[in-house]
Amino acid sequence: MVEESTEEVHSGIYSVANLITVLRLLLVPFFFAVLISDSERARLTAFALYALAASTDWVDGQIARRTHTVTQVGKIIDPLVDRLLLASGVIGLYIIGELPLWIPTVLILRDVYLLYGSWVLEKYHTTQPVNFIGKVTTAVLMVGFSLLIAGWPVVGGVFAGLWFVYAGMALSFITAVKYTFDAKETLDKAKAQARSI
Repeated sequence: MVEESTEEVHSGIYSVANLITVLRLLLVPFFFAVLISDSERARLTAFALYALAASTDWVDGQIARRTHTVTQVGKIIDPLVDRLLLASGVIGLYIIGELPLWIPTVLILRDVYLLYGSWVLEKYHTTQPVNFIGKVTTAVLMVGFSLLIAGWPVVGGVFAGLWFVYAGMALSFITAVKYTFDAKETLDKAKAQARSI
């Protein structure tokens, strides 16, 4: 999926926003390696790395729009980096015993499903923009993972991060359903247009 925008999209590669996205991508393996070492100091470092990477997702989008440097490359790699960041967080938290297996399984299967949908749309030279609820879902999950990595705060005897993760899981289901209907509508229009040519 690509992010919805009314900005002019450039074909170039080099921009400040894309540089930030690449730096965020480079943080993913470092974060993952630190997290699975599972020591108290490592957890704090992993939290700092993950929170930094998650926060730059908003920063690079704002820079691209405000400086009118939205690029086609950025619109493709930014959501992919988000997916990698979410996957590294959920898998890492499962490995260190903070999440049950069903959570990473459902999230990864959802992303595979969405990527397959994007591939189908791409065959008809069209894309499905990321909708608002999709952006909210990503933000809620990243907050939840960050809080679980940090191990605080505790609400009602449960880490607050877990409540965010459960909320994110519910939103993930809603996002997948909405994306399916929106993508079907987009695909039907693309097929109709292809038949009319």
